[in-house]
Amino acid sequence: MKTFQTFNFESDYSTFHNRPFKHFCRPRIGLTGNFSEGNLTLAQGYYSSVLHAGGIPVVIPPFDDPDILSGLLDEIDGIILTGGADINPLFLKEEPVCELHGINPYRDRQELLLTRLASDRQIPVLGICRGIQIMNAALGGSLYQDIHSQMNGKRIKHDQTLDRAFASHTVQISQGSLLERIMKTSLLPVNSFHHQAVKEPAPGFRVSARASDGVIEAIENTEYKSMLGVQWHPECFITNNDECMMPLFDWLIGEALSFRKAKELHQQILTLDSHCDTPMFFGKNINFATRDPQIKVDLYKMTEGHLDTIVMAAYLKQEERSPEKLLAATMKANDLLDKIEEIAEQNKTYIGIARTPEDLYFLKGQGKKAIMLGIENGYAIGKDLKNIARFRQRGVVYMTLCHNGNNDICGSARYNDENIGLTSFGEDVVKEMNRVGMMVDLSHAGQQTFYDTLDVSRKPVICSHSSCRALCDHPRNLTDEQLRTIAQKGGVVQLCLYGGFLKKDGNACICDAIEHLNHMINIMGIEHVGIGSDFDGDGGITGCNDASELINFTRHLLSRKYNKDDIRKIWGENFLRVMKDVQN
Repeated sequence: MKTFQTFNFESDYSTFHNRPFKHFCRPRIGLTGNFSEGNLTLAQGYYSSVLHAGGIPVVIPPFDDPDILSGLLDEIDGIILTGGADINPLFLKEEPVCELHGINPYRDRQELLLTRLASDRQIPVLGICRGIQIMNAALGGSLYQDIHSQMNGKRIKHDQTLDRAFASHTVQISQGSLLERIMKTSLLPVNSFHHQAVKEPAPGFRVSARASDGVIEAIENTEYKSMLGVQWHPECFITNNDECMMPLFDWLIGEALSFRKAKELHQQILTLDSHCDTPMFFGKNINFATRDPQIKVDLYKMTEGHLDTIVMAAYLKQEERSPEKLLAATMKANDLLDKIEEIAEQNKTYIGIARTPEDLYFLKGQGKKAIMLGIENGYAIGKDLKNIARFRQRGVVYMTLCHNGNNDICGSARYNDENIGLTSFGEDVVKEMNRVGMMVDLSHAGQQTFYDTLDVSRKPVICSHSSCRALCDHPRNLTDEQLRTIAQKGGVVQLCLYGGFLKKDGNACICDAIEHLNHMINIMGIEHVGIGSDFDGDGGITGCNDASELINFTRHLLSRKYNKDDIRKIWGENFLRVMKDVQN
């Protein structure tokens, strides 16, 4: 006799709530849906692979409302761009070839936008078949509309008719690539169902696999973004209980979990970048309230990088020290500070000026970004000590004693053959800065100035953007002895993200920056380090090139087993400890 399984809803409900309580922290993975004939569909392999790898699949329907799309991106931790119809060549500024297949107009615009926005936010992305093409096109690469008619040479069959859960050809994986590390092989059997493909990889990407006929089968990011695309359909194998492609999904879930942990950590701590030179661009019609391509720090990039606070420096180039030039320098410093305040006022719904550590925490609690005021080069005060109190009264939290070249205060690390240190006027400057509660910044200072200042100052000092001489022999960098001494005096050194201070050839990446930070910590201790990017000065390296990529720094710290307390100190607590001490 045939029996039927009954559904006992009450029993299932009770069983669910009798399970041991767990904090559910699996990463949320958005999957683009395939919209056609009024229906939104998603093949089983996609969500099955995400579930099997430990993620939570969330289907993304084809909409392009910018506010909703932005909100969605804030809630997910990774994206899979799924397969489907051909891409409209008009989005690539091309006319269609006669071999073009069906186009899905509902998906193209949204997915191109989605990918670009995800890249801005450092969200991990895996592109599959059409997805690799969307990723490449969105970020500036080119595509073949049809490999058989547009590529030279003879093609193998790429559009197979066999069951998709089985391999149809092999791809050669590039040696040393991320894909090779993931799949642990250089020759991989894959399935294939396409006639379009990547022509030239987008800037910041490289080819990581090709078919035997030269067709590009995989690309990966070279700028420390978690972005990988494959031309085959790895999700199909799990439907046949074949886990050979699961390493790809395991990689995505691992990257998404890392990204989620970094985001959550940034919500819990205050993140502070102690030096940017964005005011240098004030004469170029920048718009701080937009994602302005001219600058590396703006409201959008700070939000994307989960950065709470930036110290904007009013930079003064070292020029003649005549009375007229000194007066002009003071006027320029005030003008730059005025413009910073104008930016905050124009965007007061989202930004506030902070003068104290308490101001920073108050603004973060309101969901606002904070700007603090700094001065780069004591040339700004001329020879008038009263200017120090005036600048402090309007909110300046630190002043760099000099820049590249000597001034009336001290000798610089550059263009200082006489090895001049702190002058008698400079001693008065340091004492007055102590008195009014303005931090003394020794970035750019020569070694004699450095030690003279530590002897004179009654308060701990900072280096707002400096790196390690032991790892990169540059006169702007600090020796191990300088690092030890500033730590002994209770000060802090903020790591500079300028390539020329991190590697002798200047070709530095985020891993080099982490190496400098590790060295500082080994010499000074975790309580005396921080980050001062020097963005919009010369700062910016591969993997951390603007404020939007600062979340990557936290991900690297987490991967190196720094704990929450360590990262809190690095991201601003140490700097604010010194600020509080100086201001009290």
